[in-house]
Amino acid sequence: MRYLHSMVRVSDLDQALVFYRDALGLELLRANEYPAGRFTLAFLAAPGNHEAQIELTWNWDAELYSGGRNFGHVAYEVNDIYATCARLQAHGVLINRPPRDGRMAFVRSPEQISIELLQAGQPLPPAEPWLSMPNSGSW
Repeated sequence: MRYLHSMVRVSDLDQALVFYRDALGLELLRANEYPAGRFTLAFLAAPGNHEAQIELTWNWDAELYSGGRNFGHVAYEVNDIYATCARLQAHGVLINRPPRDGRMAFVRSPEQISIELLQAGQPLPPAEPWLSMPNSGSW
């Protein structure tokens, strides 16, 4: 048995790609349209690690998705949690749980899916502005 992917339904594929690809830094591996089923699947993964993928499912007919918190979260290990959080902020993403400990942060996708970011290796030394930044919203 091997892990294949996690699936997240999105209501706006373009907006989701801006978050997952541009802000979070994942690579778009492939996107396939299925006209008969009226949906598109987009698969993304961390650069250099295509083993753990996330599948974005966009149903062409409008649907309201709520309760993203019941999904749990998707977790990614990052080389520099401070740089990752700064890049996310530069893309307008709210850091719900800042990396005050130099190890862990949480953000949410446009669909309110909780994304956990974990520092690779040892935690970074505590640093501002993260050290004094409060939690915001739920994560």
